[in-house]
Amino acid sequence: MDIRETLAALCGCDGPAGREGPVADLARSLLAPLVDEVYQDKFGNVIGVRRCGRENAPRVVLDAHLDEVGLVITGAKEGFLSFRAVGGIDPRMLPDREVTILSQPPRFGLVAVLPPHVQQAGEGDKSLPLSDLWIDAGLTQKEGEALVGTFAVPRGPFRALLGERVSAKALDDRAGFGALLRTAELLQGTDLDVDLYFMGSCREEVNGSGALTGAFALAPHCFVAVDVTHARTPDGPKEGTFPAGEGTVIGIGPNITRWMSQRLIAKAEGHGIPWAPEVMTGHSGTNAWRVQTAREGIATALVSLPLKYMHSPVETLDLTDLEATASLLAAFVQDLSAEGGTFLAD
Repeated sequence: MDIRETLAALCGCDGPAGREGPVADLARSLLAPLVDEVYQDKFGNVIGVRRCGRENAPRVVLDAHLDEVGLVITGAKEGFLSFRAVGGIDPRMLPDREVTILSQPPRFGLVAVLPPHVQQAGEGDKSLPLSDLWIDAGLTQKEGEALVGTFAVPRGPFRALLGERVSAKALDDRAGFGALLRTAELLQGTDLDVDLYFMGSCREEVNGSGALTGAFALAPHCFVAVDVTHARTPDGPKEGTFPAGEGTVIGIGPNITRWMSQRLIAKAEGHGIPWAPEVMTGHSGTNAWRVQTAREGIATALVSLPLKYMHSPVETLDLTDLEATASLLAAFVQDLSAEGGTFLAD
C-alpha cells in the first residue's frame, strides 16, 4: 500500500460526525482486500473481520474513528449562513477559512472576515465567538434558509511535506485508520490465534457512540483504540506532548487495562519499535474512555500517533510514527491467545 495515497484519499473525503457516509464507503473498499469480511453496522461503523479459523476464538477489536470535526448551518441572514460546531472546532482558525457545504451538490463557501481597513481599534486582536461568524456562499436569503441543518467542513488539501511529514484535514483520525490498514497488510500471510476485527467507528468527535455501540455488539475480549495525541511544537508545553517522528505513544493509567499496556510496552521493546508513555489520570478524550465500561466492562488500551495542530485543516504528522504504530499493533495481536492466558478466557 502507498500510505500517502491512502491517506490523501481518506482525508479527501468529507465526513463530519454523524455524516460519515463517503469516508465509510471508502474505508470499506480499502479494508475489503485485507480481511475475510467487511460490513457496515446499523449505527454506521465499518467493520472488517480477519478470522483465525479456530472455533470460539477470542475476539480482538482494533478501532480508529472515521469522523472529523465540522459545522452545521443553523440559520441565514441576508444570504449569509450562521453555524455551530460539530465537535471541538477552534473558532480562532475559522475567519477567512474556506469550507465545503455538504449540500447536494456540495457548495463552496468561506467564513466571512472584516478587512483590517474597516475594523474598530483592537478588533483585530480578538478571537470571535462562533455566534459572530458567518459563511458567505453567495446565496440569496431563500437559498440560505434551505440549507439550515446542512453540515459543512473546513477545506484543506493533502500535502506531502519534507521527509516523512504530511499535512491535511481529518488526519484525526484518518491517520489512525490508515494505521489499521497498514496493520492488516503487515499481518497478511501470518497465522493468528484470535479473530481480529478492524473497526472504523463513527461519531467519536461528538460522543463516542459509534465505538460504544460497536463494541457492545462485538463483545470483544479486548479493545485497542488507535487515535492521535498532541505532537510537540515550539509554543506548546513539553509535558503531555510528544516529538513527531520518534515513535508511537502508549497510554498508561487507571482507565487503561494494565495487562494490555504492559504487553504493548513489552512488544515495543522486544521488536525495537520506538515508543513513549502517555500517562492518563482520567478521561483520555478517545474511544478508550467509553468502551471500557461497555457491557460488563471491556479490557481496553490506547495507542496514539503524535499530531500537530489538532482539529485544524493543517493537521500534521510523521509517517514513521504511523508505521511504528502499525508494527506495534501487528506484534500485539500475534500469538495473543497463547500468551494472554486467562485474560482472554470467556
